[in-house]
Amino acid sequence: MTQDSPFTYRPIGHLRSPYARRIDAPHQGTVVAGTETGEFVLATLELQDWLDEEVLQDLTGFDRLWLIFAFHRSEGWKSLVKPPRGGPKRGVLATRSPHRPNPIGLSAVELIKIEGRTLHLRGVDLLDGTPVLDIKPYVPYADAFPEAKAGWIDELDAKLGCRSAPGPRKPR
Repeated sequence: MTQDSPFTYRPIGHLRSPYARRIDAPHQGTVVAGTETGEFVLATLELQDWLDEEVLQDLTGFDRLWLIFAFHRSEGWKSLVKPPRGGPKRGVLATRSPHRPNPIGLSAVELIKIEGRTLHLRGVDLLDGTPVLDIKPYVPYADAFPEAKAGWIDELDAKLGCRSAPGPRKPR
């Protein structure tokens, strides 16, 4: 495989959520201000048949999971993007824009329960039908860095308030 060889992935499942359109979903799973209900929504992820149910063994007991997924509705990308919270255009790799050079995403969600091959989740920001490529358990000692700096986002928080949400979006 050369440096520029494409990778091929197949989804381990497709997420089922109440968000049919981008405008319906929150910008981040933990920031629901501005969504229609203002509530964390429930979603499910059922494993594909080619995966053995044993892959879920020992996942019970984790409060949170990382979902690695494909932005399957992304239509290209630009080097500079306008963040939803305002301010100037930013380099796409300094944002969480779904329009990226490689349209993959990462989302921390709450694991409610596992029934057979189905994971019940809360706090998703993914559209219905989103292909999930992988799951990794959220491990607080390794994944949480509360004192970490967040560059231009820290500056925006100082100006607009910590974790300010962009508010309801208008239909296009």
